[in-house]
Amino acid sequence: MSDVRAWLEGLDLSQYADVFEENDIDARALPELSDQDLRDVGVTSLGHRRVLLGAIKQLSASVDGVSLPRPEAPAPRREAERRQITVMFCDLVGSTALSETLDPEELRGVIGAYRKACTDVIARYEGYVAQYLGDGVMAYFGWPRAHEDDAARSVRAALETIESVATLEAKSPLEIRVGIATGLVVVGESGAESELAIGETPNVAARVQAIAEPGTVAIAQATRRLLGGAFTLEDLGIRDAKGVSGGLTVHRVLGEAVAESRFEAARGMALTPLAGRESETAMLLDRWDRAADGEGQAVVLSGEPGIGKSRLLQVLTERLTGEAHTQLRYQCSPYYASSAFYPIIGQLERTAGFDRDDSAEQKLDKLEALLAGDVGDAKRTAALIAAMMSLPVDRYPPLALSPQRQKDDTIAALAARIVALATDRTVLILFEDVHWCDSTTLEVLGAVIDAIREAKVLLVITHRPEFASPWSEAPHLTAQSLARLGRRQGAQMVARVTGGKPLPDEVLDQIVAKTDGIPLFVEELTKTVLEAGFLSERDDRYVLDGPLPPLAIPATLQDSLMARLDRLSPVKEVAQVAACIGREFSYELLSAVSPLHDNELQDALQQLVSSELVFRRGSGADAAYTFKHALVQDSAYETLLKSRRQQLHQTIASALGEHFPGQVAAEPALLAHHLTEAGLYDRAIPAWHQAGQAAFLASSYAEAITNITTAIDLLPQIDEEAVRGQMEVGLQTLLGLSYQNTIGFGAHETGNAMRRAGELLGYAGSAAEQVSILSVTAGYHWLAGGVPAAADFYERAWQTARDS
Repeated sequence: MSDVRAWLEGLDLSQYADVFEENDIDARALPELSDQDLRDVGVTSLGHRRVLLGAIKQLSASVDGVSLPRPEAPAPRREAERRQITVMFCDLVGSTALSETLDPEELRGVIGAYRKACTDVIARYEGYVAQYLGDGVMAYFGWPRAHEDDAARSVRAALETIESVATLEAKSPLEIRVGIATGLVVVGESGAESELAIGETPNVAARVQAIAEPGTVAIAQATRRLLGGAFTLEDLGIRDAKGVSGGLTVHRVLGEAVAESRFEAARGMALTPLAGRESETAMLLDRWDRAADGEGQAVVLSGEPGIGKSRLLQVLTERLTGEAHTQLRYQCSPYYASSAFYPIIGQLERTAGFDRDDSAEQKLDKLEALLAGDVGDAKRTAALIAAMMSLPVDRYPPLALSPQRQKDDTIAALAARIVALATDRTVLILFEDVHWCDSTTLEVLGAVIDAIREAKVLLVITHRPEFASPWSEAPHLTAQSLARLGRRQGAQMVARVTGGKPLPDEVLDQIVAKTDGIPLFVEELTKTVLEAGFLSERDDRYVLDGPLPPLAIPATLQDSLMARLDRLSPVKEVAQVAACIGREFSYELLSAVSPLHDNELQDALQQLVSSELVFRRGSGADAAYTFKHALVQDSAYETLLKSRRQQLHQTIASALGEHFPGQVAAEPALLAHHLTEAGLYDRAIPAWHQAGQAAFLASSYAEAITNITTAIDLLPQIDEEAVRGQMEVGLQTLLGLSYQNTIGFGAHETGNAMRRAGELLGYAGSAAEQVSILSVTAGYHWLAGGVPAAADFYERAWQTARDS
């Protein structure tokens, strides 16, 4: 076991040494361990399981009697991608002076210790050390694996790194400064420097680092936007930076903000009024009334990220503002999913008013003051809770308990304290994000649920769908899954973000379609649209300044969406190929495009279905799939390099033409879209023309106008004037006819199209085509009241027909 313990310490996962020992896992058993095995023995952190599994794969086949080395997990090799990442750049202050005073060998040791301190902290927050630059360290958060809070992770890592480096032993105290920036880069397998991000973001991080004072963290404006209210910041204004036109807006990080919940830290007080949760709010208020009458209640709210779980709790607390009650709020954290009692300890420290500089005795005094008045043996309860919080317990009688008995008694004491608090006032307990909860705290929750049956307590627990609630059998417990907002509710939320000013219908339709009823998505995409610059305020509404561009994914959602894809990195390429096909795709078309064999593709799709990234209808070769979220599809698509996208669209277009002629005939716009995205404009324009003709013949004139206008917009891509003219003359004629059937003969758009067709008459191919265009133009002028012009075009039509 000593070999395994040393190996775990080398991985910085020594907290699992006792777990491995309790389960009799020795060196010989390591290569056989699976993800489920690690979960079963108590490795609840997904990140830790991945580190362990990656290390296990590299173990020697024969570990008998051999000391286990510290495995170095290589960066995953993958295709180059477009990614939003947060870059952290650390620099050792005064390294030149150190080199002048230290022997080179001593300096080497100092630099090595400094790098290790940086690397250990960065790894703890699942960042990636990309490069050592002399006395500089550059790390990425968001690649090779994204997290929904990469910007916040980078700042926490920076603050801890400064503290860690300051504790290193050296002839003089060591200090670092850190710069952080967020933005779009290209990163991945692209040659000798496959791990280096290409783009301005690393340069900005380096410039921000140069602005930072020793011992501080400075961040660029893009990173600041992602942090919400999670940190206390000082605005340093606009600073000059080499190579950056206009300077950089820089903020200094003063520390982590005091917040009881992740939601409060991220969103602050700028909350959009809630829409579409009336029934859920009424249910919570009903359970509150029951609890106030002495019928203890527990409610478990589940739902995907962004669905509004924390926002609903905020509404509940607002509704109870005028009622006398005690509120206890607990927040689980992905960084401490394996730390026993973590959310409970955090709540006690906040409520007791612990300060960073408090001595152990001062903390004990504050803890005793907090616990004063609790029923039972106050000294014993204080001793149990102090031990739980890793405080010295010398002032109390010895507990003399086995570890298991001490844990059981601590859990019982915590549950009894909740009931005691409810003697005089109703207690509201909010326990958030239990999908990140340690197993011991889950036991506490179970004990609390049992203890509050006849107490004036309402306990509300929130979690994501991947967490399996173990409490569903309790009779006083209500389980509520939060559904997505409907279209009407989504539109209501958009209106609340815009302050009641209506958006153009086409903009509102895109927002509602892309956000799929996820309130956070609705809010963030609407804000992005308002800031994008293609809308203007006119009186009491917004209007488009020009054509509606594709809606960009909000930077605030990029990390969260990418995290969902990165969890399935082995099959992410399948999701990327499928995203090029569209939000909906058939197995037949995907298999015709994908390089994977049938069994591999089926397995990959099953993983995507199991993770709820896509939904499936049907089975086998007849199966059809749909991305669960339009924005997830957009994220998968936008990670692809533009050159790779073009290749995939060309492959899809070829597969459609070769294997699916019936589908192309029924949906000509589909082929036209892929030809356009492939950059094959000489083929895309005729395909859009065909799609316009099909829509016109079906009397779908609005769709015909859209298809024809798309083709006309692509004409500048055709270099040869004669070819361009031949294409445009037919398009303008069909466009004019479509406008005639929608907005009338006298409309400005109709006249422009028909006049342009007349100007291009010389490019018409055959005499029959010329006669057709002249006749249509004549008919337009006749019905629009231009009799002389109509007569002229009819005469030219007759002359052309007679001459041919």
